[in-house]
Amino acid sequence: MPKGTQRRLAAIISADVVGYSRLMGVDEVGTLAALRNHRAELIDDLIAEHGGRIVKTMGDGLLLEFPSVVVAVECAIEIQTGMIKRNEGIADARLICFRFGIHLGDVIVEGDDIFGDGVNIAARIEALGEPGGVTISDDAHRQVRDRIDLEWRNGASHKVKNIARPVQIWHWAAAIPQAAASAPANDPADAAPQPVQDKPSIVVLPFNNMSGDPEQEYFSDGITEDIITDLSKVSQLFVIARNSAFVYKDKTFNVSDVCRELGVKFALEGSIRKAANRVRITAQLIDGTSGGHLWAERYDRELTDIFAVQDDVTQQIVAALKVTLSESEKSLIADGGTKDVASHDYFLKGRALMFGTKRDREMFAGATDCFRRAIELGPEYGAPLAGLAMAHVLDHQNHWSDTPERSLDQAESFVSEAIAKDGKDPFAHYVAAMVAMFKKDYERLADAADRALALNPNYAPALSIRGIVYIYTGAPAKAMPFIEEAMRLDPAFQGQYMHFLGTAHFVAGDHAAAAALFRERIAVNPSTDLSRAFLASALGHLNDMDEARRIWRELKDINPGYDPMAHMDRLPFKDPGDVARFVDGWRKAGLLE
Repeated sequence: MPKGTQRRLAAIISADVVGYSRLMGVDEVGTLAALRNHRAELIDDLIAEHGGRIVKTMGDGLLLEFPSVVVAVECAIEIQTGMIKRNEGIADARLICFRFGIHLGDVIVEGDDIFGDGVNIAARIEALGEPGGVTISDDAHRQVRDRIDLEWRNGASHKVKNIARPVQIWHWAAAIPQAAASAPANDPADAAPQPVQDKPSIVVLPFNNMSGDPEQEYFSDGITEDIITDLSKVSQLFVIARNSAFVYKDKTFNVSDVCRELGVKFALEGSIRKAANRVRITAQLIDGTSGGHLWAERYDRELTDIFAVQDDVTQQIVAALKVTLSESEKSLIADGGTKDVASHDYFLKGRALMFGTKRDREMFAGATDCFRRAIELGPEYGAPLAGLAMAHVLDHQNHWSDTPERSLDQAESFVSEAIAKDGKDPFAHYVAAMVAMFKKDYERLADAADRALALNPNYAPALSIRGIVYIYTGAPAKAMPFIEEAMRLDPAFQGQYMHFLGTAHFVAGDHAAAAALFRERIAVNPSTDLSRAFLASALGHLNDMDEARRIWRELKDINPGYDPMAHMDRLPFKDPGDVARFVDGWRKAGLLE
């Protein structure tokens, strides 16, 4: 088993919203707000009270882990009964109802994530469940039947996808409103959500490294990311962000389930085998609804042909999805970059290090060395200079080098040179926006973010930073659509987006909505200090002083030396009045000396 990976027995809950796509079609903003409120006011507290944890959120669903199946079932029952009361008086078309699937089984643990058959069975059981009810496996039923006084109905044995043996299930049903009860257990809208936007939607899944050498992972990941970037430049496509796509790396999955989870219609998957100066790439475009193949190809080429292969894959996908490229999009995909394979290879190595899990001085040194080697081999190549700039932005934040006080100026110099060499690289303009943000150069910040989005309309980080521009310059209502779009493109990594969306609501004066979002961010990232600080201020404005102080104690346990005023000084708010509103909330709650 890989280092850092372990197994354990756990109670797993898979939960989702019945008819989520229909609800979003009726009222997208209202549905998202209602879900946040249900979580903030009922669900998250019950999970915590029962000793559970939120492993991850998945658009309309939650994956939860508990140390005991008894408390997992108790928690699910309490949530479902609590939702009955919360749904009283709600119009049928807007009524939110959950399904819960619970299994007791072995899981593989990697960091904060869990996966394996135990997780898959919980998800399959949930899909067989009833609206407003709780469905459990036979393994879970044996543990709870004599410990919880509930009536369980035998749901029979079912053959489910990717599980070798049939699964016996048991149902508990709450008394739920008729509108939810009439929804089928496998609501078609849930099984195959419509594309998030009125355009073809796709996820590019991480290509498998078939080289037999783990050291080549950077190469297969890099080619995947390059294809994502090229497709993202097509304005008529909706392309899931790299972060969310890579959640599925090295995991067993069903492509149709992935498309459902991410809310897209199509998926591209494939493999890469690199040996000496040869590369073999296979790729197939799959319809997530039917599972059918729309296009498939195998390329067996010299390594020097890798750029032509990437271009051809992009062109074939565009053609298969019947999308027409504009002339500018054709040039964006074909132009730029480098034709030097060795230079590109060093860039891929540097990028893999910089955006990997290791975040320390050694990573910084390794990444910058790779970028410098790439520049030496390809002096016309702008991307490694943008990579160097981003590494120095990170050093400015984390102080890895001996001279972090110089890093922001160095980053500005590198990214200016990168844009001069290749003004069509959206990543370079995004890095320029990051530099401008830390320098509080609001005009350049807005211009760089706009340029990045003009080159790549699917670029989730650029959408987020464009929203952040509006937050810090006092126009929070304009920020919200940008951040919400970033969340749709990057659904598996919503924690930071939730923080900024909460900040936008706070600056706009909606402290209740802000508090709900900050709580959601804390549930996803329990170690955050800034979201707790902002939540405490929002609670101060809401006159919930006891809760504000409790949150502040949590913050101090996480970061005993936390200084809210010093932190606020580092944030680039243009209007001192916006900073004053945060400070006022802390003072109301008695949190400042």
